[in-house]
Amino acid sequence: MLRKAIYVATLLALTVTPAMAEGDAAKGEKVFRKCKACHVVDKEKNRVGPHLVGIFGRAAASAEKFKYSKALKAKADEGLVWDEANMAEFLKAPKKYVKGTKMAFVGLKKQDEIDNVIAYIKAESGK
Repeated sequence: MLRKAIYVATLLALTVTPAMAEGDAAKGEKVFRKCKACHVVDKEKNRVGPHLVGIFGRAAASAEKFKYSKALKAKADEGLVWDEANMAEFLKAPKKYVKGTKMAFVGLKKQDEIDNVIAYIKAESGK
């Protein structure tokens, strides 16, 4: 009986998607300063990195006229579509999330910074 209860609890834990914490877009704007040398959030203009307009709900490696790494293209071929959860994991450790990415940024270590920058990108990018 105990074994069955543990099995059910484990199954539920694996199938329930945690809700993303609500970030503060104003605080996220400050965090985004680390990103804006390479990314634009409010217009479709690529820099060293692709623009982030409409990033949430968009397939990975899909900004026009940007040369993505083979690794990110492979993730896109696997069906990666950017949402808050996978963006949070990517921002935490880009090179770990997409081994072979060209993104040089080491990542954000604090969860509140990740939540805040995601809130800012959502507010400013039209999605």
